[in-house]
Amino acid sequence: MNTQIIKDYHDIKQGKGTVLVLGYFDALHLGHKTLFDQAREVADAHGLEVAVLTYHEAPGLAFKKFTPDFLLHLMSPQKRLEKFEEYGVDQLYLMDFTSEFAHQDSKAFIENYVGRLKADFIVVGFDYHFGCDRKTADDLEDLFDGQVITMPEFQIDEEKVSSTRIRRALANGNIVLVNQLLGYDFTTRGMVVHGDARGRTIGYPTANLAILDRLHLPSDGVYVTEAIVNGRAYRAMTSVGKNVTFDGQDLRVETHIFDFDQDIYGNFIEIVWLDKIRDMVKFSGIDELINALENDEKVALSWKKV
Repeated sequence: MNTQIIKDYHDIKQGKGTVLVLGYFDALHLGHKTLFDQAREVADAHGLEVAVLTYHEAPGLAFKKFTPDFLLHLMSPQKRLEKFEEYGVDQLYLMDFTSEFAHQDSKAFIENYVGRLKADFIVVGFDYHFGCDRKTADDLEDLFDGQVITMPEFQIDEEKVSSTRIRRALANGNIVLVNQLLGYDFTTRGMVVHGDARGRTIGYPTANLAILDRLHLPSDGVYVTEAIVNGRAYRAMTSVGKNVTFDGQDLRVETHIFDFDQDIYGNFIEIVWLDKIRDMVKFSGIDELINALENDEKVALSWKKV
């Protein structure tokens, strides 16, 4: 299946009836997946297509004072598109959430977007709001001629699965929980660039990564990871932090790839985050650092997904 991607409001020319899914969907986590599973089921039962109307960036950019975190995501744009396709989306409408768009009231939104998308069904989450008048899923049922399917809160461990919860877990370095809530492993893409080459002198050469996408990173520390190099996965251990043992000032992402000795400067590799080994520590000297790295290696190589 190939998802058709439309990025311009004026190009909305839906020919077939749809099951329309509405929301931002920055992470496409397990809570979001319940909406798409429902939409796909309804679409298949009625001979319709699944359409999604969503946004490139967080809607908060149009309403709140800017902070750099507004531009950070939980998955790269390419991964997001791949996940939409995996979730069974036929038509993906990616809009810019501008002030002009934000100033539409609920009735204008229904007329200008929902109507043009020929929606027979709409699927939304229980906490969905739309229009500058902040109408809810219940209001949608009064304004929309078709059927509205409102999905209930999806929980893990008696707490809502949400992007906010995932970002919080990531900031705490709880990668196992992050991956559980996402329903897939959190990843980061980077280009291998030159660093200090200090790792080679102590037996642990690292690939220093220039991060390519505007993504949240795990908290400072050392992690069990996989490195995807030229399509092949290698077990690795990856550090995030400022290399405090050597009084580093810049945030770095460095990965030591086990059983690997290729020269890969300039290559794009992907880091798959699996678990945290320890916090970033300022060691008293090289010997103490090497002892810690040897222990990190044992943990990384023996780690198994539960």
